[in-house]
Amino acid sequence: MTSSGTNSPAAQDDARGWTTAWELLLPAAAAPARSRGKALQSALREAVRSGRLAPGTRLPASRALAGDLGVSRGLVTEAYEQLTAEGY
Repeated sequence: MTSSGTNSPAAQDDARGWTTAWELLLPAAAAPARSRGKALQSALREAVRSGRLAPGTRLPASRALAGDLGVSRGLVTEAYEQLTAEGY
């Protein structure tokens, strides 16, 4: 629960240790609407390559991340599936 008394997805993410993953993806949310999917995939790849997202780190649920970033759940699941197919 946040200080305002609400139970937001971001607060739930913090409790589970997802804050780092979520923060790494913020630039993807600022990308133009037509390129958010590619931006999300690129942000995830870069986080893994640079070591900011360690192997085995649990990513936020697609619904939670989509809501936090203001994008569709399909965009998030597509990004997760693409990166999984690439071996990330």
